Amino acid sequence: MLSTGLPQGAVPKLERPGPLRDRVYEALLELITTRALRPGQHLVESELAGHLGVSRQPVREALQRLNTEGWVDLRPAQGAFVHEPTEEEADQLLTVRTLLEAEAARLAAANAGTAGITALEELCAEGERAVDADDVDAAVAMNARFHAKVMELAGNTVLAELAAQVDRRVRWYYTPVARQRGHQSWIEHRALIAAVSARDEQRATDVMRAHTEHTRKTYHERPRP
Repeated sequence: MLSTGLPQGAVPKLERPGPLRDRVYEALLELITTRALRPGQHLVESELAGHLGVSRQPVREALQRLNTEGWVDLRPAQGAFVHEPTEEEADQLLTVRTLLEAEAARLAAANAGTAGITALEELCAEGERAVDADDVDAAVAMNARFHAKVMELAGNTVLAELAAQVDRRVRWYYTPVARQRGHQSWIEHRALIAAVSARDEQRATDVMRAHTEHTRKTYHERPRP
C-alpha cells in the first residue's frame, strides 16, 4: 500500500492540454474533499506524481497552493500532510454556511418557478436513490448539487459567490457524516421543497436553518477514527 493510500489505477491520468498545474491542483483538491486523501495523511510528491502521470514540479506547486488555502500543511523536514480541521474550524465554517443557506432558501421561496421546483424534486429523488444504494460518494455529490440549485434559484449573485467559497469545505465536512445523516437529510430536503413550492419564505428559512444545523451537530457528534 502506498503511503498516499490510493490504490493503483484509482486516479485517472491527467491529460496534458491546458494549464497542468491547475489540473493537478483540482485533482488533489477533489481527492482531499472526498476524503480519498484523509485528514492527517502524508502526501508524498513522487507517489502523487506517479498516480497522476505528471512530473513532481506541478505536484509541488499544487501542494504549495493548497497549503496557502488551508487544505494542506507543509511541515519543515517532514513534508506535506492533509490538513486536520479542528472542531472550532468546522463549527465556524458550518455556522457561516447556515447563514448563507437560510437566506438562499428564503429567496428561492420568493423567486423559484415551476421548472426550478421540478429540478429540486429530481435532484432529491436522485439523492434518495443514492442513499438507498448506500452510495456515499453519490449521496454527497447529490447533496452538493441540491444545495447549489437552491442557491441558483435564490437569484442573488453575491450570495452565490460567497457560498461557492465555502462549498468545497462543506462537502469535506459532510462526507464523514453522510451515511449517518442518511434518509433524514433527504426528508428535510423534501420539507424545503414543500416550503419553496408554497412560496412560504419564513418556513423555507426555518427548514433550511434546522437542516444545516442538524448537519453541524451531527459532524460534532460523529464517531472518531
